[in-house]
Amino acid sequence: MRELSYAELKQEILRRAGKVNPFERVKREDVEEVLSHLSSLDADSWGREWGRVAARYEAGAEEAERKGAREAGEEYYLAYEYFRIGRYPVPSSPEKVSCYRGAMRTYLKAGRYFTAPVERIEIPFEGKKIVIYLQVPGGVARPPVVMHWGGVDGWKEDSRGQSEALHRLGLATVTIDMPGTGENPLLGQEPNAERTFSAALDHLETRNDIDGKRVAVMGRSFGGYWAAKLAYVEAKRLRGAVNWGAGLHYTFQPEWLRPALTETASQYLMGPASLLDSRSYIFRAKTLDEVLEIAPRLSLVTQGWIDKPSAPLLFVNGKHDDQHPVGDIYLAMEHGNPKEARIFADGGHMGRVPGQRNDEALRVATEWLRRRLTEEH
Repeated sequence: MRELSYAELKQEILRRAGKVNPFERVKREDVEEVLSHLSSLDADSWGREWGRVAARYEAGAEEAERKGAREAGEEYYLAYEYFRIGRYPVPSSPEKVSCYRGAMRTYLKAGRYFTAPVERIEIPFEGKKIVIYLQVPGGVARPPVVMHWGGVDGWKEDSRGQSEALHRLGLATVTIDMPGTGENPLLGQEPNAERTFSAALDHLETRNDIDGKRVAVMGRSFGGYWAAKLAYVEAKRLRGAVNWGAGLHYTFQPEWLRPALTETASQYLMGPASLLDSRSYIFRAKTLDEVLEIAPRLSLVTQGWIDKPSAPLLFVNGKHDDQHPVGDIYLAMEHGNPKEARIFADGGHMGRVPGQRNDEALRVATEWLRRRLTEEH
């Protein structure tokens, strides 16, 4: 697969504007404005132009807030969205780092206006800290909790749609960054990096406003790997785990990974080279060879988990995913206790069909989590 030219990429961004990740909640006229000022994918130029639009919305939100207008929340959230795109897929330059800081700042400002307000919590961890965002829907006493996270480019601030779908089902949510991303203090290849999730589970058990004994997890894209691993590591504490879009063994082998990071990745916005940048970031690797050397260590077969008991596990993905092979789902189902799966026959990564919203995959995942957390099994 060849890389898209910049002209082709601009058309793809415009196609996604208002519809598809990471542009689903932005205004087309703002996207057109930014693209008119860009002539390449230079990281600093990308961050600078999106950050300029974001700063405009943040200033408007601050003015609205001084006047006591509820619209301030909407303006802060739009500012967040543009900062988010500015750091996308990873904060790999000074301007992108600035956008990431802006995204965190404006997300928390916007989060005060959400129906389920965002509470930022710092958890001490091995001399450092883990940061989580807790949201508790109103009208439910001590609801069960779904802790969820994204992948290499979707961080804890980027999970509003999934959280709100879970809130509508009466579930509280915690968002957290997976190892190697955002504010997670560990890198993706560090042995037992899932202990950051375990530390968050420990904290949830101390809360009085949620039921910290009824917890399930969901990881999206690469983050699905960590949900699957946690299902084994925390088999006794979790009510369930959803691996939405990731593998657990074949996906880390060079024979799959090399073409995925250099040739295929058809649904990744900026093509395989950008996916390589994102995968490299979680390891802080400098080259493809470094990624290919590190990745096999993550295999749950190599680590000896695949035949051990797990919490209930649901796999959701598309049959034609070219980032994580669907064969990993079958591998998981051939080992250990029984698993569940929903494979979308026409779907690619995460079950997405090009040009369409991925609402059905979201419904499958969230309804399964609701059942695991609220029904007796």
